[in-house]
Amino acid sequence: MDILVTGGTVFASRYTAEYFAAQGLNVYVLNRGSKPQSSGVNLICADRHHLSSELKKHHFDAVIDVTSYCGRDVNDLLDGLGEFDEYVLISSSAVYPETLPQPFREDQTCGPNSIWGAYGTNKIEAENALLGRVSDAYILRPPYLYGPMNNLHREAFVFECAENDRTFYLPGDGSQKLQFFHIDDMCRFISLLINKKPEQHVFNVGEPKSVTIREWVEKCYAVLGKTPRFVEVSRDVPQRSYFPFYAYQYELDVTEMARIMPNLTPLSQGLSQSWEWFRDNRELIVRKPLFEFIYKELRGNI
Repeated sequence: MDILVTGGTVFASRYTAEYFAAQGLNVYVLNRGSKPQSSGVNLICADRHHLSSELKKHHFDAVIDVTSYCGRDVNDLLDGLGEFDEYVLISSSAVYPETLPQPFREDQTCGPNSIWGAYGTNKIEAENALLGRVSDAYILRPPYLYGPMNNLHREAFVFECAENDRTFYLPGDGSQKLQFFHIDDMCRFISLLINKKPEQHVFNVGEPKSVTIREWVEKCYAVLGKTPRFVEVSRDVPQRSYFPFYAYQYELDVTEMARIMPNLTPLSQGLSQSWEWFRDNRELIVRKPLFEFIYKELRGNI
């Protein structure tokens, strides 16, 4: 099979490209060539917004669009493509308004989310642009992705705290829940969609059970054989100033995904894989000034 993966240089798109290449498929990546490329893939060096004939000569068994964030992204890629069989778009759980009853279901109406703002409305635009032109495309709506190659300052932040035996500053009592999805599970599910071609075309994906912030931090510390000491931070302090996730709890109903792929990577195992990658690639993390805020604003003022 010939597969096109958009991006292919950072976290989700890079892992996706390498995953399918490891399956023995002929993987092409579309990016501008400004970052190091994975081995075992074929680079199509171009900007998706300025395509001429770079893609027209190819027939792709599947297009896996990991990097569309708005309608223009989708439309410009479709304009530049030649023939293809399947199209899979990685969208987001941010398409659901926080005012809807939870857990969010695929048949609920999408709309603006005040937490995610333009990111969510742009993803809705991307979904609508795709379905308006490729009615049988597949759309995935994940919660927080994690796993090897995650260059965001999320589990990496907690690992750094554990490494240095730091006290962990916990939002409130730590009971806010987070829902995750391992990047390898996402790739496995994409593979199942391409091969099984289920009738449903829009899927929430993710762990069926959320974890509290406290539980997640404990699991991250446990990977390093550590136990965190917690200090609870007042809800009056902006959470994203000292913790990598918004003060926003949501849950996706992933029943339909589970019918097709019931077995997922256990969270502790996935975090161990995250740690192993981070330990050897820490220079790739896009850090946020979380530690600076903790040191300047929180110590002695809680």
